[in-house]
Amino acid sequence: MKNTFLAFAVLLFLSSLTSCVVLSPKKYKALLGTKDSLYTAFNEGLIKIENLEKEVAKLKKDTTLMAEELRDLQSNYNTVDANYKKLKNNSSNEITKLSGDLAAREKRLKEVEEVLRKRDEATNSLKEKLQQALLGFTKSGLTVEIKNGKVYVSLTDKLLFPSGSIIIDEKGKQALTQLANVLKQQPEINIAVEGHTDNQKINNLGQIKDNWDLSVLRATSVVRYLTENEKVESVRMTATGKGEFQPLGTNANADGRSKNRRIEIVLSPKLDELYNLIK
Repeated sequence: MKNTFLAFAVLLFLSSLTSCVVLSPKKYKALLGTKDSLYTAFNEGLIKIENLEKEVAKLKKDTTLMAEELRDLQSNYNTVDANYKKLKNNSSNEITKLSGDLAAREKRLKEVEEVLRKRDEATNSLKEKLQQALLGFTKSGLTVEIKNGKVYVSLTDKLLFPSGSIIIDEKGKQALTQLANVLKQQPEINIAVEGHTDNQKINNLGQIKDNWDLSVLRATSVVRYLTENEKVESVRMTATGKGEFQPLGTNANADGRSKNRRIEIVLSPKLDELYNLIK
């Protein structure tokens, strides 16, 4: 900028000089050439200055935009960093909580397993006691077995009742008395008495209309004998009739029908402790 103004001043000086001093034609042409060169250099300088000013303005604008982008990036970084720290803290808390939940569940699972183990021990012990107490009746069709964590005492109808009757005979009473002696020593055991029949239709049995009636009435006869005669707690007892619909064997022959006509006494441990744990 300084050189441009100096050149402009020289041009003015030369112009004023030529107007005051008489020069030879040769010198005059030389001065004119110098003047033209200075004018050309002056114009080129002005163009360069204009271009430089545009570049400076562009650089200032770019610098402003970059500064804004930098501020945005810094703000985004601060947000991401804050979220990361929050997530890290929450994750740590969640992991701690999850670890506590898992430990509590493992403890409860062990408690449930212990209850189930005790139940299985009690069930096996009960089965052994019943087998010993009822050993003399096994030849008459009495069986004792464990199914689904319960003890099933199965007595054929011939062991308990005369044909088509709901009145327990003497041999049946003896078996039920032996059974009651064990049950009274096991107050934590629930007792369900189920009556079962074959599929043969009932004929000439008075008030007994069908196999449903026969199965229910035989079950209630057993319950009454155990509660009234043997003093087993009534609150532990239930009586149900299954009719002909849960057979053990085929109803196509006499042997199969004999297996189906039975009383099943289902003994199950009270699982209040287990239910409380599950809840």
